[in-house]
Amino acid sequence: MASVGNISRRGLLGSAVAVATAAATGVIGAGTARAATQGAQGGHVSGGVTPLWREFAATPFTHAQVPFIGRAGYRGGSDLPRHRKVVANVLHYGAEPDGSADAAPAINRAIAAAGERGGGTVLIPAGTYRIDDIIRIGHSNVVVRGAGSGRTKLYATKNLTELIGVYGSRYGGDKSSWSWAGGLIWLCPEDRWTSLTDAIKAKAWPFEGWTGNKRDEWQTLTTVAAARRGDRSVTVESTKQLKRGGLVLLRLADDADHTLLEHMAGGGPGPEAYYWDDKTKLTSYVPYEWPVRITAVHGHEVTLERPLPLDVRPEWDPRLTTLATPLTGSGVEGLTLEAVETPQSLHLLDKGYNGVAFQCAYDCWADDITVRHVDNGFGLIGASACTLRRTRVEGRGSHHPYYCREGSHDNLIEDFTIAQRTVPAPAGTQLHGINVEGLSSYNVWSRGEMEMGTFDSHRGMPFANVRTDITVNNNGRHGGDASAGPLFGARFTHWNIRVTNGRAGLMRIDGLAPYSATVGVSEVTEFDQIDVPDFTGDLHTRLEAYGTPEAVWPPNLHDAQRALVR
Repeated sequence: MASVGNISRRGLLGSAVAVATAAATGVIGAGTARAATQGAQGGHVSGGVTPLWREFAATPFTHAQVPFIGRAGYRGGSDLPRHRKVVANVLHYGAEPDGSADAAPAINRAIAAAGERGGGTVLIPAGTYRIDDIIRIGHSNVVVRGAGSGRTKLYATKNLTELIGVYGSRYGGDKSSWSWAGGLIWLCPEDRWTSLTDAIKAKAWPFEGWTGNKRDEWQTLTTVAAARRGDRSVTVESTKQLKRGGLVLLRLADDADHTLLEHMAGGGPGPEAYYWDDKTKLTSYVPYEWPVRITAVHGHEVTLERPLPLDVRPEWDPRLTTLATPLTGSGVEGLTLEAVETPQSLHLLDKGYNGVAFQCAYDCWADDITVRHVDNGFGLIGASACTLRRTRVEGRGSHHPYYCREGSHDNLIEDFTIAQRTVPAPAGTQLHGINVEGLSSYNVWSRGEMEMGTFDSHRGMPFANVRTDITVNNNGRHGGDASAGPLFGARFTHWNIRVTNGRAGLMRIDGLAPYSATVGVSEVTEFDQIDVPDFTGDLHTRLEAYGTPEAVWPPNLHDAQRALVR
């Protein structure tokens, strides 16, 4: 992290943002004004605060266009843990660091031993380790740590089709679900991984999220009274099965008139006029399932780690329920996963040379990880509150460098890179970019360098997601079939986006996304893939600082929101 003296970049920005917020809300003194002049970066002072930020700072949890994402990531945005005790070294389990033999059995034995001891760090010293199998992290509180992405390399020789089997789509056709699922490093709780792979082997193509292969593995803990988006506390019928620190699932079902889906789209005439009934893929994603940690229980009032992502209304049968026992407190750090170099597969026929997958994971992370020559880079599949930091996708080109799907929420991907491909794209392949789909919400991509790709939505009406402080060569294409419904729900925000090739598609979204904000995007024009809005009428969108990303203050929406709530 860059620093000035002993002040971190985030700390410096936080001070300046606090000043800007004080100015926006009218609470500012002479000393604070001096700090604004001295602490602001790039010549910006409090007087240059973007108008939309002033407005947001006054109502951060309920703003119509900009979502509150200040607590995205591990432990509500906390720093990643350090100094975990090393409990296993893969060399002691027989791994060879010269690539001469399959090291996967030794690495997995070391990981399992750490899990059986209740957690700890598994060390993979510098070297090259050939792996002919999946590296699986299935126990909570287990961290796999290399010596750095430039020093520890796992060289993967096989793909997921070879290792597990053919994985078809639950929606039919001849697609390979390895085009959007699974990883050669796979963080997933042991029982859930077994149920998933057993279903794949039986060709009973599963749902992959929080409540099992058929979405029926949950039990009601209590019902929930009406509440509003942004509330931190809810009133419940019973707290008998709830406790501080517990993870629960907020479950919201739709009604016959699809008012929940309309609410996700911002409500009003446009969503009300939209025809939902034939969007069978989209409606299969409902109920909306949002995992969250309980921070306090008092009488019938329960306080949550994050503000409510949506209203809670009786017609949606709101409940707190159980969920698949998630993986928590586990991570992977300081290594490169390089797949044997093969040509990129035809679109939707990936064999599964995939990078790192987080599935049914909460409060987990990746840090200083590079993946190379992969079909799909980093996956969030029914994963929430995870942080991916200092990650990089490079090599021969990939289908999804980053994907976020199957009801994934509150994740933070920061300081990320998608490098230019090293070989031309074969005919019949596609490149997406940073993907979000399937009712996934409140995810953040921050401080990115995208030498290729786009801000991909695969339909399925993701909502309230943020991309901020990113440079992008916008040459990818989005996906998603018509039955998955809208590209965007409400409160998508693109903030300080520097588009190097001038292409508008999926960057400037004020003509596409309802109740959205496009702030500080480079001047762009439409060419290549051009979309029309899914909803009719006034989209209630905001466009500010268009063509001048350098003028946006604060420059990073996530950092600013995080500073605002500290």
